[in-house]
Amino acid sequence: MKTSIISGPTFVDDALFGIGLSYGLTSDMDCDAAFRKSPAYKQLVDVSKKLAHMQGGHNKFLETITLTLDVKAPRYWWQEFDTYRVGVTKQSESTIHTIMARELTDDDFEGGTFAHFLAELNAIREDYIATEDDEEKQAAFDDMKSALPEGYLQRRVVCLNLKTLQNIYRQRKNHKLPQWHMFFKDIANDLQESPYAELALWYIFAGDCELI
Repeated sequence: MKTSIISGPTFVDDALFGIGLSYGLTSDMDCDAAFRKSPAYKQLVDVSKKLAHMQGGHNKFLETITLTLDVKAPRYWWQEFDTYRVGVTKQSESTIHTIMARELTDDDFEGGTFAHFLAELNAIREDYIATEDDEEKQAAFDDMKSALPEGYLQRRVVCLNLKTLQNIYRQRKNHKLPQWHMFFKDIANDLQESPYAELALWYIFAGDCELI
């Protein structure tokens, strides 16, 4: 499994500016370079850290801040991730195009798979390629999907806000599946390259240093 940040965290300054409106600190300002250099900006950074892990609407500013991720993960992990729908959008690679495009290998599965599974899957693929009959093609494709192990790696682009990611972390940080720990660690490592690294890491992980 591998996760990398495509873009983000975005709209951090916008979120801070919004907090400022709530406190009357930015009512006479614009969200521009002057705002980022103002004393109010530093004050709002400190306020945001206090609010970030307070529920009941206090940390709703996190919904403004987004991350776009490139995630390659096994199907059994995606089944758990798909329970998160609010604040998340996903675009996935086409299963039919990926599993029929080339011969499958161990690298297509989390931790590899059994040789006889690979042989069976590639035999079905050969049947799919060999026939010109639409019904036979559909039958071969259905057989392939039915036989595909849950460890098959699927790649998706995921866009989510930091409030949602914080919630996912709280619920899954002690999960038995190692892929959850890999997911969080990859995000934490990539965030180190962001100009908002310190803030974003605090907003999501509340200083869990063992992730880095």
